[in-house]
Amino acid sequence: MSEPDSYEDEDAVIETQLLPLDPWHRERGGRMVAFAGYWMPVQYEGIIAEHLWTRENAGLFDVSHMGQLEVSGEGAAAALEALLPGDITALKPGRLRYSLLLDENGGVLDDLMVTNRGEEIYVVVNGATKWDDIAHLREHLPDAITLNHLDEHGLLALQGPKAADALARLNLEPVAPGTPCLAELTFMQAGAFLWDGRPLWISRSGYTGEDGFEISVRGEHIEALANALCEQPEVKPIGLGARDSLRLEAGLPLYGHDLTPETDPVSAGLTFAVSKRRREEGGFAGAERVLDLLAGGTQSVRVGLALEGRQAAREGASVWSAGQQVGMVTSGGFSPTLQRPIAMAYVERPCAAEGASLEVEVRGKRLAASVVPMPFVPHRYYR
Repeated sequence: MSEPDSYEDEDAVIETQLLPLDPWHRERGGRMVAFAGYWMPVQYEGIIAEHLWTRENAGLFDVSHMGQLEVSGEGAAAALEALLPGDITALKPGRLRYSLLLDENGGVLDDLMVTNRGEEIYVVVNGATKWDDIAHLREHLPDAITLNHLDEHGLLALQGPKAADALARLNLEPVAPGTPCLAELTFMQAGAFLWDGRPLWISRSGYTGEDGFEISVRGEHIEALANALCEQPEVKPIGLGARDSLRLEAGLPLYGHDLTPETDPVSAGLTFAVSKRRREEGGFAGAERVLDLLAGGTQSVRVGLALEGRQAAREGASVWSAGQQVGMVTSGGFSPTLQRPIAMAYVERPCAAEGASLEVEVRGKRLAASVVPMPFVPHRYYR
C-alpha cells in the first residue's frame, strides 16, 4: 500500500463517522478524507513538511479510529494464545508485544498490539478491521472471557525525537506504586498515569520508526490533551499522509496492503511474532501451516526496493526480472528523508537477495530497482 491510495474525497462519501477531535482538526486546517470509516486529516501544512517535522521534532497523530479492546477473565492470556502466535502468558505487567490475528490457514486477519495491564489484557487493532476483529474474537474466545470495546476512548500518538521532552512538561503522575515514571519507560513498555486528575494509559510505542508514545484517553478529555501537547514548541499536528510515509521508511507493513488473509507471517518477514515456545508447542490458529512454512520456506517474501529516478511505484505495480514477472508492490512512495522512491513488494524468493537487480513497471515503463534491507531509515526507538 501506500495509505493515500485508499483515501476518498470528502464529497464522495456520505456515511462516515467523526473522530472526537473532528472540529479540532478542521479548525487547524486539516484536509479531511475518508479513511477506515472515519473522516481523518490527511495533512495540514503538507505531507513532506509534516514528515520532516516529525523526524526532527515531535508530531501529534490522531489515531482514534483504531480499536481499543480489553480482554479479561480467568485465563484471558491463555485464551488469546489460541488465536495469536505470540507468547502472551509470559508477557509481564506493563509490557507490550506485537502480534498477529490469524485464520485457520495461517492467513493474517490483522496485526495488533497486546499489553498486559495486570487486571486485563489491552489490545489495539487496526481501524479498518476492528469490527471484524471484535466479531472474530467474540466467536472464538471462551464464554468465560469478557471482551470490552473501549469505544469511549480516543488514541493519540506523539512521535519524534523530542516527544519525550514535550510530554514530560505535562507533569504526569504514575498511578500505581512501582510504575516507572514517564522518562523511565522504554520501548514497548507502558503504564497508567494521571494528568491533572485525568487518567491516561501511555505506552512508549508507535508506527513511525521514531521514539514516541501512544496515549489512550477518554473522549471528553482528548481535546484538552491535544491542546496541551500542541502548546509545546516541539509539537505540531500531523496527518495520515506523513504517518504513511514515515511507516514506509521504517519498513513497517500496513494491514490491508502489505498484510492480508492471503499473506502469512513467514512470507511477510514477521517470524519474530511467532515466539520460540509457540514454535515448539503450536496450539494457535493456523499453527500447522505456519510451522510448515517456517521449516520449508515460502515461495515469495516481502522485500524492500529502492527505485532509480524520481518516479514512485504504488501498490499493484508489477515487479520483473529477466523479462518475467516475479512479484508485486504492496506499498510505495517517495521518501522525504532519502529523497528517492522506495517500495515494499512480495517477490519470488530467488529474486529476494539483497542487491538483486529488478524492474518495477510504472505507467507502462519499467524502472530499475534493487532489493535493499529494511528499515529504509534506521529505527530510533528508546531502549
